[in-house]
Formats: sequence, structure tokens, C-alpha cells
Amino acid sequence: MKAASLKQLRDELKIYSPEDLQLLCIRLAKYKKDNKELLSYLLFEADDEAAYIQSVKDEIDSGFESLNRKNTYLIKKSLRKILKDTTKYIKYSGIKTTELDLLIYYCRKIRTSKIPLNRSLALRNIYARQVIKIENLLKKLHEDIQFDYQDDVRFLKA
Repeated sequence: MKAASLKQLRDELKIYSPEDLQLLCIRLAKYKKDNKELLSYLLFEADDEAAYIQSVKDEIDSGFESLNRKNTYLIKKSLRKILKDTTKYIKYSGIKTTELDLLIYYCRKIRTSKIPLNRSLALRNIYARQVIKIENLLKKLHEDIQFDYQDDVRFLKA
């Protein structure tokens, strides 16, 4: 089955009543956890972005607390899982400053949690890719915002 384009979906949704739209949203949320999480964000957390950022940071913290440090392979797997969840939450928000805050926080946690980046090329690459992503994202933002995050980027590059 071929999926319809966004324009076709938008046009079709204009036909439905609010009650029917509600039923469609509930049905959509039933089938995939990501849909349910996005709907939860839009309904409950989109109006308070600071609280949302803090809740994601708390989740990052819990991921780092449960980090398996037996060997570099397990550290790498754990870091990738934390990063995958973080990028999922970034997608829900869609706000560039939220993305910047969360990626900087993730990289800061890597630096401050004594992860041996020098022992593994894969760990160094995970970290370096995120720093590059932060720099590229920062270039797209206003100069005042760039100035606010300048110290954080310096810390991450050191």
C-alpha cells in the first residue's frame, strides 16, 4: 500500500469533524509507541519547553547512571542507545535551541562521566560527530544565541 502525500492527508483531514479527528488520533496512537509519545508531547508538554528539556535531561542522567562500563563495546552500545532516545525527543520538539541544549548536555555528560574516549575510536567518533552537529546547528542560529552557547562549545572541543 502506498502512503498518501502530506498535502493529500491535510486536504482529507479538513473533511472530518472534530470527533472523528479525535478517534483517528486515538487509533493512530494505539499502534505505535512513537505516535503515542509524540501525541503526549504535543498535548501535555509542548507549552512548557523548559520542563520538557529538564525531563529529557533527567532521562539522559538515568541512562548514564545505568551505563555498563565493563568494556568499551558495552559503553559504545549504551551511548548509542542514549543518543537514539535523545534524538527521538529532539524530533518531537522540533525547536533548534532545544536540540542544541540536549546535544550539549549529552556531550557534557560524556566528558564529565570519565568515559575513556582515548581507548576507542568508535567512542571518539560518537562524541566528535555530536560536537560537529552542535557546531553546524549553532551556525544556523542568530548571533546572540551563538554567543550564549560559545562557552559550552569551547568546553566540548577542549
